[in-house]
Amino acid sequence: MNDSSRHQATRLESIGGHFDFWLATAAAALISIGVVMVASSSIAMASTPFYYLVRHVLFVVMGLGLAWVLMRMELKTIEKYNQLLLLGCVVLLLVVFVPGLGVKVNGARRWLNLLVIRFQTVEAVKVLYIVWLASYLVRFRDEVNATWPAMLKPLGVAAALVVLLLAQPDFGSSTLLLAITAGMLVLGGVNLPRMFTPVLFGLVGLVALVIFEPYRMRRVTSFLDPWKDQLGSGYQLSNALMAIGRGEWTGVGLGSSVQKLNYLPEAHTDFIFSVIGEELGFVGVCAIIGLYALLVGRACYIGYRCVEMRRHFAGYIAFGIALWIGMQAFVSVGVNLGMLPTKGLTLPLISSGGSSVLMTLAAMGLLLRVSYELSRAEKQVALLRGEAVIAPTPDAKAEAKAQRPAPPPAAPKAPARGTSRLTSRIEPTFERIG
Repeated sequence: MNDSSRHQATRLESIGGHFDFWLATAAAALISIGVVMVASSSIAMASTPFYYLVRHVLFVVMGLGLAWVLMRMELKTIEKYNQLLLLGCVVLLLVVFVPGLGVKVNGARRWLNLLVIRFQTVEAVKVLYIVWLASYLVRFRDEVNATWPAMLKPLGVAAALVVLLLAQPDFGSSTLLLAITAGMLVLGGVNLPRMFTPVLFGLVGLVALVIFEPYRMRRVTSFLDPWKDQLGSGYQLSNALMAIGRGEWTGVGLGSSVQKLNYLPEAHTDFIFSVIGEELGFVGVCAIIGLYALLVGRACYIGYRCVEMRRHFAGYIAFGIALWIGMQAFVSVGVNLGMLPTKGLTLPLISSGGSSVLMTLAAMGLLLRVSYELSRAEKQVALLRGEAVIAPTPDAKAEAKAQRPAPPPAAPKAPARGTSRLTSRIEPTFERIG
């Protein structure tokens, strides 16, 4: 490598990126709204007025810490452990059945007893599975589009995880995991006609699970007409719709909700969107939906730009997180508005729920890391093409300086008479790489 090429490589190493502003802004706004609305919706539910608020803020702080760690971690480091991530998914879904570790609440065994807190393992599984599937699509990108086995393998893995989830039982997360898998396969370039058959079988299986399970069937029938059994199976939805209706255009005012006063079950978790509709009205509801649209849309754009630059692993991670947040928010909003049957899915970044808050913030940190590496790659390409001069970041500049070989000693030359040192200095040039 000649001196010019060495200088060029050193210059590229010194370039840093930046985190996406709109992505960070949308996430910060949703987190802030979540803190306010958890405080408002839960204040009448506990003997200590701010019990749920303090708990929620604690998980937000821990989640931000986890996000900060992931924001500073190279994606290539994460990609090296892709097989361990899949193993982690299986272990997390199995360990809830271990006596003494797993906790059963309302007939469902979904939580781990970690002494101080209860952790819902499926929330971590969502993140780990998305990263594993992204790495799989990178390693078998051509085969997924051309062969049946390569396409069916991730579907088989998803089906195995769904079996473990249904044993807990957790139908909502099972459906979400299958939808994420199908969406990522489509975005990863799978042959769409070939994809039709397994998707059709999957839909038939999900419908059968609803029909042959009485409590799931009751949820579907109550969703179609919640007023028929307003004090029974339609109790949650009818109270959610009353809360939404009371809000009208601008809401009854922050903190003034009536439905949260022990009328609306799970007002600070699954049905927090109804409290938002009651207190902030149609304007507040549109603002929340707009923030989710901004976050998901920006994540999809970042994923698209990554794929364009052949950074497929980063792009598929962005797509996967966008699908997860978008679909979960859609289901949660749809349930609160009476558009979908009642499911136990939280509103991402807003609802109270320690495990959900913690892992969603971790996913946001991972997504911001994707945006950082995309920005860095774009600057490097611009420099190679001679389109821009990029100022190195302080950390990268110091690292590049430490790695640069020491120049050979040379005798100092005095400047010619009448010439200053500034005018006699020659700026370094870099070889252009086409």
